[in-house]
Amino acid sequence: MTPIAHISSCYTSKFGVPRQAGIIDSPASIVFEPDYRVAEAVRGLEGFDYIWLIWQFNQTMRNGWSPTVRPPRLGGNSRIGVFATRSPFRPNHLGLSSVRLISIDYHSFQGPVLHIAGADLMDGTPIFDIKPYLPYADSHPDARSGFANQPTTHLLQVECPQELISSLPQSLRQTLIDTIALDPRPQYHHDPNRIYGMPFGGYEVKFKVAEGTATIVEIVDSHSSKH
Repeated sequence: MTPIAHISSCYTSKFGVPRQAGIIDSPASIVFEPDYRVAEAVRGLEGFDYIWLIWQFNQTMRNGWSPTVRPPRLGGNSRIGVFATRSPFRPNHLGLSSVRLISIDYHSFQGPVLHIAGADLMDGTPIFDIKPYLPYADSHPDARSGFANQPTTHLLQVECPQELISSLPQSLRQTLIDTIALDPRPQYHHDPNRIYGMPFGGYEVKFKVAEGTATIVEIVDSHSSKH
């Protein structure tokens, strides 16, 4: 299969990427590869509120796959069949996400660009296909959900000094707060003195967590820090 597009996202590392699509309103764009920058190919898509993305876990391909995995939802301690999870360590390394379609920019120099929200994809992730989401066929609100039958409700309180959050563009501020509130740390990390760092939208963000509160301690422009 050949990628038709890639994601332009504020998440430039695996650490911090939301574990499911749609749980926060993270903005992203879908940029088509040159051979697929054809306006006619997305004609009519503006009539849909959501789309399906079929994409590749390209950052985990070198690690192969395992018939059982340890889902974070189960604390990372219990093994379950890979096909009963959404683990990235799969035989064909394919991901599936339903995201909200905000708009289509037909005038971009990159051809038609799809602006979306709720993406759980790293920046640069290859996309193999795009399909419209159909509520009458794709939504099953009464379906069982196995070990993930309830959405994650544990959120961190996030604190950030005004001078730090003001250093971010306005469009990134709430997304950063929402991302850290989801607690991107591994399930087994509970050291209140440990400082975590993650690249985010061209910035390096550092925070620590104690007693249910995440405190952002540093935000540095990645570009300026290299000079």
